[in-house]
Amino acid sequence: MTKKSNVSEKEAALKTADPLMKDVSDPIEAALEPSAPKKVRFPRLKKFNEKRELNTTKFSKFNMFLMIIFPVFICSMAEITQSKYFTSYFKFWTERPTVLIFDILLTAVFFVFFLGIFKKGWIAMAVHSFIFMALSTTELFKYGTNGNHLILSDMKLVRSVKSLTSFAYIKITPRLILYYAIVVAFVLVAMYFNPKLKATPIKRVTVSCACVLPVAALIVLPAFYKPVYKTFKLDTTNATNAFILNEKFDKNHFLAFLIQTATESYSNRLVVPEDYSEEYIDQLMNIPVDTHEDFNGGKKPNVIVIMSESYADFRVFDQLDIDKDCYKYFDRAAAEGKGGTAITPTYASWTVRSEFELLFGLPVRGLNTPNMPQRELADREQPALAQYYKSWGYETVYVHPFMSGFYSRAKIYGHFGFEKMIYHDDQAGSTDFTVPVKHFGTYVDDSTVFDQIVYEIKNSDRPVYLHTTTMQNHQPYNQGEDPDDEFGNYLTWIHHSNEGLKEFLAQLKEIDEPTLVFFVGDHFPSLRGETSVYNQLGLSGENCTPLYQQKYFFWSNYDADFSYIPDHETSFFYMPYIILNIIDAPRDAFIEKMNGFMETVPVYSSEYNSDIPRNEELDIITIDRVIMEEFSPSPIPEDELSTHN
Repeated sequence: MTKKSNVSEKEAALKTADPLMKDVSDPIEAALEPSAPKKVRFPRLKKFNEKRELNTTKFSKFNMFLMIIFPVFICSMAEITQSKYFTSYFKFWTERPTVLIFDILLTAVFFVFFLGIFKKGWIAMAVHSFIFMALSTTELFKYGTNGNHLILSDMKLVRSVKSLTSFAYIKITPRLILYYAIVVAFVLVAMYFNPKLKATPIKRVTVSCACVLPVAALIVLPAFYKPVYKTFKLDTTNATNAFILNEKFDKNHFLAFLIQTATESYSNRLVVPEDYSEEYIDQLMNIPVDTHEDFNGGKKPNVIVIMSESYADFRVFDQLDIDKDCYKYFDRAAAEGKGGTAITPTYASWTVRSEFELLFGLPVRGLNTPNMPQRELADREQPALAQYYKSWGYETVYVHPFMSGFYSRAKIYGHFGFEKMIYHDDQAGSTDFTVPVKHFGTYVDDSTVFDQIVYEIKNSDRPVYLHTTTMQNHQPYNQGEDPDDEFGNYLTWIHHSNEGLKEFLAQLKEIDEPTLVFFVGDHFPSLRGETSVYNQLGLSGENCTPLYQQKYFFWSNYDADFSYIPDHETSFFYMPYIILNIIDAPRDAFIEKMNGFMETVPVYSSEYNSDIPRNEELDIITIDRVIMEEFSPSPIPEDELSTHN
């Protein structure tokens, strides 16, 4: 039994080893034997993709139809989305057919560009759809938020999109969801039938490059875009303010408006004048300078510049019948000091335009009125007014109760001569304020800013120059007893600002330090597009000038000389020189020159009045000081000036 068992074990071992020996003895033969098929991980997806590949040729005519109709489809959906209604789109067809044809042709060029890049039609459609629908939705929310339409230069704020969401009225409606569903459905159909561009990579690159040329020419070549715009009857009116811009949108609609305003922006780009030189600047500054005793015998008062966010006096419109109590303490301060009217360079948005003019004493028009003038500045120390005050022994402070990164303030304003910058960031939960932070509505209460100002004055052993841009009265205005009563809520906040202003000035009266206060709103508020009080008032490009007139007051807790305050309208950028005259600050040739301009060109703003001619001297001085070499007299020390280049 044992022998038989042993034999059986050997036979079994040989049978097991036989195939192994075969593999070793004849590897070539083993290699030729078919291997076991690999298991497909996603068999249904593989089968679906195989079917899509077949669809490319099987439904070639339908695929051609999809690619031809897509530009018409996505152009239409973008227009419908931003206008909200199909009826508005059909009205566009009937009233401005040539403009719509322009839009479709332009959309077709963009689609061919994406097709050349991606080859697969559904991917090109998906990318194209995402871009157009995103722009269209942004336009919808932007106009619904502040009554201004989207322009391509707005894209500069994409880095601050997180901040912008706190301003905007963003409402996802069933209608908007439906429009997106229609677009997604079209792209899914295209993915199933799988249209493709049958071309070599070289040909595809060539096609894409060829599409770039006409779009670029539409923006930079007048010889090309002028006849094209004329042929398709686009409105090319030079838009000098937001209302004229909105009227242009009504004629050009979404896509044509975007491209035409990009053309206009490029044509208005800042170009350094040919006659700019050190000799020319020296010639402009060769004027006598008043060097009599400064600061009224040495008394340096604190200087507080308050630019109140969206603070505006709607009593200018009699038909609104505004309760005067809203502005009660503003009126009292103006009566105790002296008030006037300043011409702001902006309306409803772009606070930094107004801020630039107050911080530099220079017109944004000298830089061709960019939306964000601080982005145009040379990356160096800048001769802002804070530099002058610092050179005179003042402590210089900038206060803004919002995030430091918005408009890149912390980075850029660090060149302006402020020794201390105070921000408050609700989103990050951080603050530089040294007083308790209160809120009113969405943002920091104006009273908190006023408390911080008092704190800075009391805790400095030097006179203080302080500029603040507040936030309390910024939109959205949907908080109150009636969230839909936007204008009523706004007036409630203005009334609250007045209450804080009353307490603030009362505290300054108790401080035994001479203090001068200048108070002004940066612009009229942003109000919703279709339902705003501006629409109710019937304002247009022809009658909107009151929205660029900002009431201001000067107030002091000492016997200040207010005789320097003009009785006529004066541009924002002259306000710093009025302050310097009141406190009897030292003058240099630049300050003296600007005082001269204040008499001869009291208003220099194309937003307010496009008929005001360009002033070459003002423009060149502005460019010299903040962009070019700064040949004009500067408050910046020589050792810092030498590092400019």
